[in-house]
Amino acid sequence: ATCPMTFCSTSLTGLELSTSQEPASCPKGGGRSLLCSQKSTSFGSFKLGKDRSNATSDDVVRANSTTLEITRRMLENRPPSQYTIDLLSVQLFLGDDAISIGQTVANTMATQKVGSSEFTILTDKDGRKGCTYDDLVAYGRQLRSFVDACPVAFGGLTRLKLEHLTLAQPDFPEIFGICKRLEFLHLFNCDVEISSSLQVEHPQLSQLEIINCRFEGGVDLKWLPKLALLTFKGWLSQEDPFCVGHAPLLESVSISNIGLSYHKMLKLSEILGKATISDLHLNFRSEKIWVKPEGPKQLRQVFHSLKVVTLDHISEECDLAWTLFILQGAPFLKELCIQVWDNVREMIRDEEERKKHAFSEEKKDKGAEWEGLASDFKHHNLTVLRIYGFQAECKFFEFIRSVMEAAVDLEGIYLHNRVLCKTRNFMVPSSSKYPRTYKQKMSVRNKIYKGNCWMVGIHFPG
Repeated sequence: ATCPMTFCSTSLTGLELSTSQEPASCPKGGGRSLLCSQKSTSFGSFKLGKDRSNATSDDVVRANSTTLEITRRMLENRPPSQYTIDLLSVQLFLGDDAISIGQTVANTMATQKVGSSEFTILTDKDGRKGCTYDDLVAYGRQLRSFVDACPVAFGGLTRLKLEHLTLAQPDFPEIFGICKRLEFLHLFNCDVEISSSLQVEHPQLSQLEIINCRFEGGVDLKWLPKLALLTFKGWLSQEDPFCVGHAPLLESVSISNIGLSYHKMLKLSEILGKATISDLHLNFRSEKIWVKPEGPKQLRQVFHSLKVVTLDHISEECDLAWTLFILQGAPFLKELCIQVWDNVREMIRDEEERKKHAFSEEKKDKGAEWEGLASDFKHHNLTVLRIYGFQAECKFFEFIRSVMEAAVDLEGIYLHNRVLCKTRNFMVPSSSKYPRTYKQKMSVRNKIYKGNCWMVGIHFPG
């Protein structure tokens, strides 16, 4: 059995050490894994350090010093062991002590058995609002110096999280080349100098997250033979934000963006290339639709194995008919989930502010027009339709009927109310047209069925 042993420092940075170790009393033989107990020991706390808004430079120095002290105490004093360190996770700030921490980790990798290892590298200023361009460039140079000083540590990493960096053009490819074991990469608010593109090539990378980065030339996922999961959130480019090259194992893609007036309509067949995905998640953040409906011929390659599609935060002012291009283009789709919601807590509504930030002044689904399903089109694999934010309105009735007429094996339709924002105690507005009473639900069913005898269950989970 795995016995996690966790050693941590402060809420800002820390060390997590998880080792596999069998108690001496563990019996040998087939029952070993069932009888061995799990033990966990932790010191302090181990958090991501999400809130650094009030952290001073002294706090940062102190946090890194504490991390260095604990890293040395826990790793340098650990005798050579037959047991593998399953997880070695270090969270630290760029700065003077970073190199010493990296060298300690490198020594451990050279003398111990280490399974997974992770660096979460933080900057002392948190968020794009607190960082100037000069700050980002300085952080990029600090990272490059850190990598050059600790190639063994970075060469042994399987997971790497970076934030708030601007690197020189050759730096990213060279860092990828040093991190030969890397399986997971997270980039937040990063870019390269001279407004160029980012090319990603790596033999081991299986999960990639690119969040609110500013690669104006886009991201070229050129050669990633083991990539399985891709998350891409937020972009400034007026062109395609990314394109997938050689990624034969890519299964799950999640794309999220606030569509602004200058953003082009994306064609999924073009940005996903020759990938054959099974799970697709698109989040429109209650703003402009940025996906261009395409025909089944264009989508045949990328949608051939698609099983689950989730379309999140479609604005309440948008029609839903355009989403049916996915049904037509994905013959093996099993589940279609749609969320219709204007997130008023996050949306900018002031007209002057919207103009200032280049929000579109046109109808949010302009450009997503689609001719609709052919009258004789039938889909033989869709079994579940889920709608979050359902309202007793014509556009919902018409959309559901279109799906029911096409999906001959549809088993269940689940109509949910608008999503609650539990973290901010935001309740569904009183103007909601979600059916509450039995009479209201029967009325909705009748309007959807429209006199037809469909054997499809319509459910109201609330």
